[in-house]
Amino acid sequence: MTEVVGVKFKEGGNMYYFAPNGLKLSIGENAIVETARGLEYGSVVLANKELDDSEIVSPLKNVVRKATKADDEVYAKNKEKEKEALHICEKKVAEHGLEMQLVDVEYTFDRGKILFYFTADGRVDFRELVKDLAGTFRTRIELRQIGVRDEAKMIGGLGICGRPFCCCSFLEDFKPVSVKMAKEQNMSLNPGKISGTCGRLMCCLKYEEEAYRALWKTTPKVGAQVKTPDGKGTVTEVSLLRGDLKVTLDRDPDSVRTYKRADVKLLKDGDIKVDKKEMEDLKDLE
Repeated sequence: MTEVVGVKFKEGGNMYYFAPNGLKLSIGENAIVETARGLEYGSVVLANKELDDSEIVSPLKNVVRKATKADDEVYAKNKEKEKEALHICEKKVAEHGLEMQLVDVEYTFDRGKILFYFTADGRVDFRELVKDLAGTFRTRIELRQIGVRDEAKMIGGLGICGRPFCCCSFLEDFKPVSVKMAKEQNMSLNPGKISGTCGRLMCCLKYEEEAYRALWKTTPKVGAQVKTPDGKGTVTEVSLLRGDLKVTLDRDPDSVRTYKRADVKLLKDGDIKVDKKEMEDLKDLE
């Protein structure tokens, strides 16, 4: 067993384990920790806790100290300097005529390095830009190209549900999302309804998938043959969350009746399919 604390450097970012180094830290406190790129300022999201060695990657880096008032001031100052650095870099990008869009800037706590995050349609030769920025800021410069999902996570905003983006509020990692997940959740395969602001399939399709698959285990699919209190029939429509099935009876094919999933017996199940053309049309959303 190893004692650890969990620290995040950004809201909605990943949590990293650190050795508390004899300190007792509470959730919500700020701390200075050792990282691969030097000292960093983060927030404690997991207080001192014993974990099995199999749950951590050794060796752990240490918590250096609880953040002091001076550390808080340095962090706040860095945030102000990041805004200035973003503005300067945008001008430099324009001067060099580069096809790239700056997204965010991040100073390391000791200001030994500045990281510029950007998006671009393809590869960008930014070597001259790096030299220019290094001469301007007199420190190490790193430019890092990111994808549209990472851009949305950094910028933030509201989803079509009216809530803050999942990626910048509680989702720590991006998981693969497929068109079939949208189909399994009875969603219209309309790009505007199944994609987020980033232009990719909504992250919620992934983390809600487990619940939908559990419901499908007890719910007949469209095309299934079932036995109802009124006789045998074929399922023509499913409201998965409500548990309602619309069934066309074999003895009365011109009428459609609605039953609860618990009131029918499955004889032969149907299948959820996404045809090749739909997959091809929507592949850019994945």
